[in-house]
Amino acid sequence: DPQNSSETSRLNTKHADLFPVPSTESETVQYHYGLKDLVTILFYIFITIILHAVVQEYILDKISRRLHLSKVKHSKFNESGQLVAFHLSSLVWCLYVVVTEGYLTNPRSLWENYPHVYLPFQVKFFYLCQLAYWLHALPELYFQKVRKEEIPRQLQYICLYLVHIAGAYLLNLTRLGLILLLLQYVAEFLFHMARLFYFADENNEKLFNAWAVVFVVTRLFTLTLAVLAIGFGLARMENQTFEPEKGNFNTLLFRLCVLLLVCASQAWMMWRFIHSQLRRWREYWNEQSAKKRVMVAPRLPAKLIKRESGYHENGVLKAENGMSPRTRKLKAP
Repeated sequence: DPQNSSETSRLNTKHADLFPVPSTESETVQYHYGLKDLVTILFYIFITIILHAVVQEYILDKISRRLHLSKVKHSKFNESGQLVAFHLSSLVWCLYVVVTEGYLTNPRSLWENYPHVYLPFQVKFFYLCQLAYWLHALPELYFQKVRKEEIPRQLQYICLYLVHIAGAYLLNLTRLGLILLLLQYVAEFLFHMARLFYFADENNEKLFNAWAVVFVVTRLFTLTLAVLAIGFGLARMENQTFEPEKGNFNTLLFRLCVLLLVCASQAWMMWRFIHSQLRRWREYWNEQSAKKRVMVAPRLPAKLIKRESGYHENGVLKAENGMSPRTRKLKAP
């Protein structure tokens, strides 16, 4: 009956945040975000804390005992070890999602049919797990007894991840967010792997050079995709009205704010990268110049000491015939 069909469609739209909605294009069930996501995220926060403790207890602690690291290096080793495990799993998971959903083969799908209100289960589950992990990182600062000097730096990147992931999820930019997260996690995985190899052997710094190249390329790709999808793709969409009840935020102000946030975060990361690289090169050249000064410094010739005839015995000069030499008398002036 057409009347019953329209009524069912109206009810599905009204309660989309509470119940999964069957997709009209396929038989798969799709989902919408809602208040119940908060309970799900809280549940997975506890799961993430347990997994964090397992990785720390059975992997990282055993490795760090063999390396005999200092207190400062031990803290950084634990941080990088946890993030390597997280970034590797998230990288594989995110790559699987974007390939199976066809976002890589069809870049126009990043902005076509916006708003992307209904999500496949694996996309929604991925975002909820990402939010749970970065929210769990806040109490972990206390559990891991992070030094006070390190807390501001870790709070910065935790908040950046939460703002970008939650923004993409709530503003229905999940497809673009998946691609940008994939690029970000590749660079972060290489960086923390380089730190682990450095802690194992301080002469092993080749992976840092590979990370530096990937980091710069990642920033360029992130800015290019953001401008392409938001600045050009969404700007050409027909429906450009502010309708938050339908999940549509495609207005000029919205696009400018999102682009400003993405560009500001990428510029900030690039500035920190350049600053750290310049400091690293300065330290390297100072060490090289110090080594050259040590090698070039002239050696003073050894002074020749004129020994008297005879030999020494118990600190006393003996003559060759075995008798002590006579002491010379000083003439009075």
